[in-house]
Amino acid sequence: MTMSDPIADMLTRIRNGNVAKHDTVDVPFSKEKESIAAILQNEGYIQKQEVVEDGKFKTIRITLKYGKDKNDKVISGIKKISKPGLRIYANKDELPKVLGGYGIAIISTNKGVMTDREARKAGVGGEVVAFVW
Repeated sequence: MTMSDPIADMLTRIRNGNVAKHDTVDVPFSKEKESIAAILQNEGYIQKQEVVEDGKFKTIRITLKYGKDKNDKVISGIKKISKPGLRIYANKDELPKVLGGYGIAIISTNKGVMTDREARKAGVGGEVVAFVW
């Protein structure tokens, strides 16, 4: 069965793994998911992400990050904004700030997937994919 929203599936797997205090989460591979995972790694929300080939399938193995113990979660919230039934777009002047700049918004632009800060700096808008805080 095909999935209608693979990005939402990825974010849900990360959210569920974080709540269940798992060390790693496996997500089916796509270039967009890989770039979202790279953003999460660069912003310090996950430890690392690596592409694992298992026969003919590729998966992204995401290593979740915690504080001193697993009760101190680095990702306190993750939410999909743009959905298949209702796409949300923002131009360069209307890019959202998550919790007053405390979190990040992941934006899909014509120059690639980037955070809201990078999009403001580049002067581009695009589809608001998700909020992470």
